[in-house]
Amino acid sequence: WTLFKQIAGDIVIAYKLKPSSFGLALIYRTFWHRPIILDIDDWELSWHGGDSYQYRPSLKQLTRDLIKPSGALRQLDHPLYLKWIEALTPLADQITTHSGFLQRRFGGINLPNGKNTTQFDPDRYDPETSRCKYGLQDYRVLMFPGAPRPYKGVEDMLMALDQLQQADLKLVIVGGSPYDNYDRQLHQRWGQHIIQLPKTAYMEMPELIAAAHVLVVPQRNTPAAQAQFPLKLTDGMAMAKPVLATRVGDIPEILGETGYLAEPESPGDLAAQINHIFQDYDQALGRGRRARERCIERYSLGTMGQTLTRLVENLVA
Repeated sequence: WTLFKQIAGDIVIAYKLKPSSFGLALIYRTFWHRPIILDIDDWELSWHGGDSYQYRPSLKQLTRDLIKPSGALRQLDHPLYLKWIEALTPLADQITTHSGFLQRRFGGINLPNGKNTTQFDPDRYDPETSRCKYGLQDYRVLMFPGAPRPYKGVEDMLMALDQLQQADLKLVIVGGSPYDNYDRQLHQRWGQHIIQLPKTAYMEMPELIAAAHVLVVPQRNTPAAQAQFPLKLTDGMAMAKPVLATRVGDIPEILGETGYLAEPESPGDLAAQINHIFQDYDQALGRGRRARERCIERYSLGTMGQTLTRLVENLVA
């Protein structure tokens, strides 16, 4: 109710396909007749089994879930409600999605998050200076700027480093998992390959990414990964870094011919690509420069802004 009272404007943008956002927007439109743009950046149900999710409680459990103050069904974004609200997506006046997977599932216009290519500008940073600042000057840096989760394929990258056995190759993880002890599990098994840096403020990320020799996005082929537009991908592209990623979801299309691709869940393929990159690193840097050009052309804030402007103009015309 507190959030509902703060909704205002000629157009309502509901961020995420959840009852707590899109559901509120639909109720607001019933009273105020404002058009809704539904922005879908993730397949929320993928975290709960996707289309196979079933809620089949006993009568006793159903009563408990409905009546107890902490009952599961008293949570507005319970998976059951996420499943129900997917059926209401056609009620949005416009839909924007962040990946081809989401567009095929929900329709609308594919509009990924744009990258600020002025802020993420490699000409503003010296890689060697950045490496010295973060204590990375003695290593070849494979950077993973994000919270490790099993579906993100960090284990596959670490197994690739096991195969390579090159001591100066390090997987530099920026931040960590806020959910559980997954980081500790990674360190217990592969600590010799890992350097973990603390979570970094967004404004400082370009300088940190400048320290990378290669930016890695080794996603596994899961529904959650297929649905996402990995923002770390355009972090690397905008900073003209060689990007090593896997053939999952939209990643091959996003990179085009400007990156290096391996099969998902294939440490051997990742290891081969790492060797290939460093055998001719000047060529890899050339690909990185082309990746930045591609990012400016297709995934910059300016490009995304033009698409959004046309969408809004059509909506209010």
